[in-house]
Amino acid sequence: MSQPELSLSLQFADPRHRALLPRHKVQRFIRAALELPGEIAVRIVDAEEGRALNRDYRGKDYATNVLTFDYSHEPVVGADLVICAEVVEREAAAMGIPLLDHYAHMLVHGTLHAQGYDHEQDAEAECMEARESEILAGLGVADPYQRPLPR
Repeated sequence: MSQPELSLSLQFADPRHRALLPRHKVQRFIRAALELPGEIAVRIVDAEEGRALNRDYRGKDYATNVLTFDYSHEPVVGADLVICAEVVEREAAAMGIPLLDHYAHMLVHGTLHAQGYDHEQDAEAECMEARESEILAGLGVADPYQRPLPR
């Protein structure tokens, strides 16, 4: 199965993880989740910009890991994905997972949102999480929803 065409703009307002996220890896993660051709901008931001965007567009006064601004679902998926480097780094450390794996998850998660997937209702969340797990497994990334049982 061939992968959909992707026009990608990759921007680093916060350069701390630029070396970790070369263009070809970001493309690979997004294409794995993309069901139609896409025009997607990915912007890696600091906590200040992430907080301002989350506050202004979602009414939540904190920086979150990924924000998706979706503009079209078909025939071309058009979206901006804004990922907060500080939040992703903190979450990866807290979960004890590789930073690149968490970025892969955030890029897949945001790309699914850009295509209309949601997780506000339990049934939607189960569907979206199952799709994320399937895509990430194909990328060689551990299932983010399977946590080891405490001993």
